[in-house]
Amino acid sequence: MSESALIRRYEPGEEPALFDIYFTAIHLVASHDYTAEQIQAWAPRDIDAALWKNKMREINPFVAELHGELVGYADVQSNGYIDHFFVSGTHPPRGIGSLLMKRIFAHAMSGGVRTLTSYVSLTAQPFFARFGFIVVEQRSPEVRGVVIPNALMSYDL
Repeated sequence: MSESALIRRYEPGEEPALFDIYFTAIHLVASHDYTAEQIQAWAPRDIDAALWKNKMREINPFVAELHGELVGYADVQSNGYIDHFFVSGTHPPRGIGSLLMKRIFAHAMSGGVRTLTSYVSLTAQPFFARFGFIVVEQRSPEVRGVVIPNALMSYDL
């Protein structure tokens, strides 16, 4: 079904849909690898809407649209850093993440980026590894006072 997904730039006003993707990806998928306390600290329902809106405008992600519904989003910054990469937890694997990653690669290469980096959740590390990313460092950052392990991963284009 991924062939029918459209990958395009985010548009202002889509922030609530992107929050739903973020929230469901963490609460329905990453919850298999993290505790309830870690999930709640990472993605509380009551995130400040203005801060979220500003964050989405700052990172200017690509979005995956399937049958008129946003089902995933990912960004890559001019320095090669991938800040957000999420596929909705309500959409089982169907190639959406792969389409987003291919767009990230193409965009980065066209911008002269030589290395991609990201802080990647335990859940997403196998996905990133399938695209050639390697673990540089295991990390234990605190979010809202709770340690949420992840890894710095990188890929040389």
